[in-house]
Parts: sequence; structure tokens; C-alpha cells
Amino acid sequence: MKKLSTRTRVITGTVAAVALSAGTFGAVSANASAPAAESRAAVTSDTSNRHLQQTTHLTVDAASRAAQATLDAAEKAGQRVSVAVVDRNGNTIVTLRGNGAGPQSYESAEKKAFTAVSWNAPTSELVKRLESTPNLKDIPGTLFLGGGAPVQVKGAPIAGIGVAGAPSGAQDEEFAKAGVAALAR
Repeated sequence: MKKLSTRTRVITGTVAAVALSAGTFGAVSANASAPAAESRAAVTSDTSNRHLQQTTHLTVDAASRAAQATLDAAEKAGQRVSVAVVDRNGNTIVTLRGNGAGPQSYESAEKKAFTAVSWNAPTSELVKRLESTPNLKDIPGTLFLGGGAPVQVKGAPIAGIGVAGAPSGAQDEEFAKAGVAALAR
């Protein structure tokens, strides 16, 4: 067999490398589009899966409107408060600290909102439960004082509104309920 020149070997090697690269690129390109189509089909079929549950969430806009309505109700009553709106999982969506609100009110409002959504009840009702189960107050992140109200859809909690800073928990809760009512409008 005749030996190929260096030039012929370089050209043949380059052509082979280009052909191999083109084939690999084409295969990768074809495979890259196939999983996307498959995953769309999988997502579509999974939506009917009995193991999935659809939930309702409060938007940032709705949470902001509720917080502002709460703060407006407190200001109208001459109270300086902080307001927190949390989602179903207790994560803060919006917090407003009113002019002149005490430094402790910010964290207290968040804890009241978290407590209200966690138990799907106004925090004033939960205070009554402490009489029979006093260790409830030891659950991290909770605050069993009046001033928290759950936001519900079809009886299920989707958010919580907490208010702190008024002279009484009853007033704080009244303002929180003004925020819940603003969502119904």
C-alpha cells in the first residue's frame, strides 16, 4: 500500500474531524429539542395526577392593597402600627411600618400574621386556646396576641395579616380585619 503524504493526511484528518463534528452537532441539536417536547407532554399529563394539588396564592399587588388598607384604618384611628402580610407558607410578602410605629411592632406584626395563617384563625381566638394548651406559645415564630387575621378562600388559609403597635390586641386585630375586607372589594 502506498504511503500518503503529510499534506494528504492533514487534509483527510481535517475533513474527517469536520464531518464528525457536523454529525455530533446535528445529533445534539436534534436531542436538545426532543426533551423539551417530551417534558411539555409530561407536564400536561401530570396535571391530572391525583397526587398534585392546586393552591391559591395572594399576589404582591393584592397583599400591598391589603397592607395599605390596614395601615389606613390604623391611621384613621390615630394609631401608629406596623402591618405584615404573609403567604400560606408564612413567608412575608409585604411589610409596612407606619410613621412613628415602635421598633418592636415590625417583628410582632410578622409573627402575628404567621400565627394566624398557620392555624387559620384570628390570633385573639388562639389566645383562648393557650388556657388548655399553654405550650402552644413555645412554637417558634408564633405570637399568641390579638392582631392577626387569616385570609381565606373557600375556608382555606391563603395568607395572614398581622398588625402590631396599637394599645390593644383587639385594636390591632380590627385593623387586620380591615385589610382582609379590602381584598373582598
